[in-house]
Amino acid sequence: MDIEFDAFEVNEGEKPYNIRHRCFFFSKEILFFVKDCKYEKVYSSLFDQLVRSATSIGANVVEGKAGSSKKDWNKYLVIALKSANETKYWLCLIRDTQEVSKEKVNELIKEADELSKIIASIIINAK
Repeated sequence: MDIEFDAFEVNEGEKPYNIRHRCFFFSKEILFFVKDCKYEKVYSSLFDQLVRSATSIGANVVEGKAGSSKKDWNKYLVIALKSANETKYWLCLIRDTQEVSKEKVNELIKEADELSKIIASIIINAK
């Protein structure tokens, strides 16, 4: 892999420029958010789906970068875009059904939305 996530640091309040780094930091934020949430067993599938979709964004961006062709790369970016949109869905559902910090969830929704716009822009500009 051509990316070292551990060695990459970002000043507080700044977002990384590289989309792979930004997706990585978003995945970490989601994991920390879910770890701190208290929820009943009936809601565990919501949080599980959130973790799966949020971490899938970066995983597909990284996998696409390693693709063998432009078509392959585009396919993975489309999957990443779908995962970003799915992540927004789960976050909204959690925000509206759980006792969680609405401010934190809205920040996560905003970041998922920004990631989806960046990925969509990359897809459009790659054509």
